[in-house]
Amino acid sequence: MPALNGTFATEPGAAVVLNSWDTVLWGVLPYVMAVVLVGGLIWRYKYDQFGWTTRSSQLYESRLLRIASPLFHFGLLAVIAGHFFGLVIPMAWTQAVGMSQEFYHFNALLVGGIAGVATLGGIALLIYRRRTTGPVFMATTKNDKTMYVVLTAAIVFGLWTTLASIFEGEHGHNYRETVAPWFRSLFIFQPDIAAMAAAPFSFHLHTLVGMALFVIWPFTRLVHAFTAPLHYLFRPYIVYRSRDRETKGRGWSAVGTPDRDTRNR
Repeated sequence: MPALNGTFATEPGAAVVLNSWDTVLWGVLPYVMAVVLVGGLIWRYKYDQFGWTTRSSQLYESRLLRIASPLFHFGLLAVIAGHFFGLVIPMAWTQAVGMSQEFYHFNALLVGGIAGVATLGGIALLIYRRRTTGPVFMATTKNDKTMYVVLTAAIVFGLWTTLASIFEGEHGHNYRETVAPWFRSLFIFQPDIAAMAAAPFSFHLHTLVGMALFVIWPFTRLVHAFTAPLHYLFRPYIVYRSRDRETKGRGWSAVGTPDRDTRNR
């Protein structure tokens, strides 16, 4: 188990002095967040199934929504994919298949930057629409406002780390040597606190805001992300009316009941 205080080396020639705050933030808080997230989702599903919805406001305004919603959602999907690739897949794996760090870094910044800007632009339009459209604003709760603030902060700080890496170039921080090992270590219940403590402040801030977002997730409209109607992509077509000119027999059979069978005799 990690000590409350001490000095640990994360890479040759580098040492990180840990304190109690490091242990709380990077060794305890992630598990508290996970308990609240899972427990909150179970509680919400059990006691508030009718509230498990996006509370769509498309009926009130659709012109801006047609632009903002795809921009935000597709951008966010790309951001999530980038986080998965960068945090879950070890750097040694990409190097083993011949992908250099320079090539990975360039593509991560290019795709991540575009996805981040698209996501930020999408949520900015969604907030503008919600604030300037009367019926939509009237349907906005304090819970929604809190969610928008935390979600926007997570996107802004994430984009900040990406842009900082672009301007710093080859001297920028490689999060795959600090944040990524810490993230993976959480799943084996041996948090690499020293690795996370060695990351710059911008990564600390982005991570803390991200954990705050997951803490409030079960209690906001964001729960709809766990019940996306993916089965719609695989279900068969529903034919309401055939285009054939020829009249065919009915495509269904009546269910036999005693009274109907008796009447037909």
